[in-house]
Amino acid sequence: MNNVIYHGGKEIIKEPKIIKTKYNKDFYFGFYCTAMENQAIRWATRITGNGIVNKYRYTPNDELSILTFPEMTEEWLDFIADCRNGKSHSYDIVEGPMADDTVFNYVEDFLDGRISRQAFWELAKFKHPTHQICFNTERALKTLEFIEGCEVSDN
Repeated sequence: MNNVIYHGGKEIIKEPKIIKTKYNKDFYFGFYCTAMENQAIRWATRITGNGIVNKYRYTPNDELSILTFPEMTEEWLDFIADCRNGKSHSYDIVEGPMADDTVFNYVEDFLDGRISRQAFWELAKFKHPTHQICFNTERALKTLEFIEGCEVSDN
């Protein structure tokens, strides 16, 4: 992974924090970034068409507990299902593909028993590549150094 990562949102975030929302995310609560700048732009502009992309220098720390999913796998699906169902984990950082809006719908269908595991994989295999890295602990956030925040729009 490139050592520059991005966070798309509505404001400049010089000091990232663990974000807890009312909905559980793919890799549970944390500060979500991506190595793909165009994906961060989609995150920043998805609601109003305008936003901020924050850029950070990420310095890996071998002392942290890191879980990496290089691609969508059975383990990835089970991990996301657990996190989305509110099960926490002990990793400092989790990295891998994201269940974007469409894939998330497939995950929900799988969790609710509307589609089988096999059907999930048939539907999910055609989605474009995605990437997310979630900083789940304060120790993990210390690996980030703010570079800049830039205004973006989907025009």
